[in-house]
Order: sequence, then C-alpha cells, then structure tokens
Amino acid sequence: MSSQSRLLSPALFVAALGYFVDVYDLILFLVLKNPSLTEIGVAPTALVETGAHLLNYQMIGLLLGGLIWGVLGDKVGRTKVLFGSIIIYSLANIANAFVVDLATYAALRFIAGFGLAGELGAGVTLVAEILPKHLRGYGTTIVASVGVLGAVVAGITGEILPWRASYIVGGLLGLALLTLRLSVKDSEIFDSAKRNALSRGNLAIIVSSPTRLGRYLTYITLGLPTWYVVGILVANATTISGSLGVLGTPKPGWCIAVAYLGLFVGDATSGLISQRLKSRKRPMALFIVAGLITPILFLSHHGLSVRALYLYYFLLGIFGGYWILLLTSATERFGTNIRATVTTTIPNFIRGAVVPMNMIFLYLKDGWGIINAALVVGLGASAVAALSLFMIKETFHDDLHFIEE
Repeated sequence: MSSQSRLLSPALFVAALGYFVDVYDLILFLVLKNPSLTEIGVAPTALVETGAHLLNYQMIGLLLGGLIWGVLGDKVGRTKVLFGSIIIYSLANIANAFVVDLATYAALRFIAGFGLAGELGAGVTLVAEILPKHLRGYGTTIVASVGVLGAVVAGITGEILPWRASYIVGGLLGLALLTLRLSVKDSEIFDSAKRNALSRGNLAIIVSSPTRLGRYLTYITLGLPTWYVVGILVANATTISGSLGVLGTPKPGWCIAVAYLGLFVGDATSGLISQRLKSRKRPMALFIVAGLITPILFLSHHGLSVRALYLYYFLLGIFGGYWILLLTSATERFGTNIRATVTTTIPNFIRGAVVPMNMIFLYLKDGWGIINAALVVGLGASAVAALSLFMIKETFHDDLHFIEE
C-alpha cells in the first residue's frame, strides 16, 4: 500500500471525526453553560461556580470512562471502544437538550464525559498502529487537526443556535459516525497481540513497576498547560475579559472558536515540525516555553480591545498545540498490551486535572483576584510540564511491535 493511500485509510478518517465530535461536546458546554444555566434558574452571581462544578462532573466522567474504555481497548479491541463510546455520548447529549434542573444537567454531563472518554485514545492508538513509523506523526497530526476544528464549530453553533438545539446537533453528529465505523478493523499489531496468551489491559502492569508508573505520570503532567488554557482561561473568558477591562463585549463562543483555531494551527504546525526535526521532544519544548510567556503577557495587558483579546486567545491556542505530540509519544512509549489503556487514560487524566486546577483557581480568586489566580495556576502548570518534558525520552524512531511484561 502506498504512503498516500495509508494516509487516506478509513480508520484515519473515522478517528479524526471521532475526535471532532469529542472536542465539539467538550467545548460546547463552555459556550452554552451561561445561557443554559440562566434559563434553568441559576442566579447570575452563581454562574462561575455552578459552571465550574458542572465541568467537574464532566471531567470526572472522563476520568472514569478513560479507565474503563482504555482497558476495554486492550482487551476487546480499539474499534469496539470507538463504537461503544460514541453511542453513550450521543444519547446523553440528545437528552441534555431537555434538562430543566441542575441535578439532571450534572448527571448527563457526567454520562456524556464518560462516553467521550474512549474516542481520542482509541483513535490515536489505532492510527499509530496501522501506519509505519515515518508516517505515524502525519497520521496523528491529521486526527488532532480535524478534531480541534470541532471546537470552532461548537463556538459558532453555540452562538447562532439555541442551546438546546446545539446539544441535539452534537448527539446527531455522534450517531452519524456509527455508520462509518462498521467497516473499520483493528490493526495487525493488536490482532497479533490478541492471539498470544498475554495479559492485556491490566492496570497492574503500569502500577506494579515504579519506573513504568513514573513514565506514565510524567506524560500526564506534561499536558497540564494545554488544559489550563482550555479549562481556566477559555472557560472563564467572560469573567477574565471583564477583569482586564476589555473595551467592548467579547462573545464567549468566539473566544473559544479562536482559541481552538489556534490549537488547530498549533497541532498541525507542531506535528509538521516534529516530522521535519524527527523529534517529539524539541517541538514540545518550543511550545511549552512560548506557552509560558503568552499567558503572562495576556493577563498583564489591561484595556484590551475585543480584537486584541481574540488575538491573545488565538496565540494561547497555538502554543497549547503540542497536545498530539504528547499523545503520539505516549503511544510510542508503551507496549501493545497496554497501549490503548495508556493512550486513553492519559488524555483523560490531563483533562481531569482541570478539577484540581479549578479548585485552586476558585480558592485563590477570592483573595487574590481572578487575574492573579489564573496567573499562578498557569505558572505552576508550565513549570511542572517543563520538568516532565526533561524526564521523558525521545520516541520518534521507536517501533510499536513490543509488549510490556
């Protein structure tokens, strides 16, 4: 099979669209939380705290779902996870359009998060295993680049459609994916491992080895800056812009859309740089340093115009766009028998890190103000990520035909 045809495989197409739906839903809630919460009776003064708590329910669902779908991905197959997770997500999102109280809203955000948890990890694992090493980075970059455009669509949809209709659109997009997945098969690498009598999807393989556990935790902390941008700066765009004295009224949906357009550019650029340099680590180092400087400039810049605010969110998105390099490197670093478990749980634990980051942010903002609180959380996330990058090994040339004992 030619290189071009490998990059046009149905598995790559399906994985990319699955991540598109994943990101669409995660960001759609950030766009819709204020109008939806207002409609069901939440007071304006409680919107920030209530929105943060609902986001936490969604992220906890992602954490639990990441563990379950990851284990299933190694035990029964990557494609079965892609199929099952999207069904749960789609039905939960459609039901979300009909909520009238906070308890139901929270439950459905948890279920939707649980369903979505399997999409990215299973998709990246499948794509990495079906492509040769010299094309692996291109394939995962395509998945990420298409996927983050889901946020742009979510930002636009949330601004032009009623919030209930926007949730229905997300559910229908998920159901439409089901028909595309029927023809996709697992990789030969996984099928070969499945025929052997070895332990697959066993979390004890990770936690029983201090070295392997340390490697695993390092990849989680490496991704903190990306979800600091999404979970703190983007999620609280309205409040932050007010505290910065922005001259005008920015639209939250557009802040999200331009930030994720930046992530699209960042993922595509970092992936191409990685292929050019034949390195995963060097592009990530560049993006982490730039991602440290940009929030400092942004949160120190008072009296911004709306256009300048959008530009900052675009830049923040770009420099958070080493996400797919992180996941690709993690996929390359662990054996076939726990690869889906690792690649599915790591992004969801990173997303779940929004919960403690939100708790720290909410605790600090009362005494220090929202800008200083956001700055402290961002500096901490970047410092931890820089240390984590120093500790991981280069994986660009690694072969995926190995298992973990």
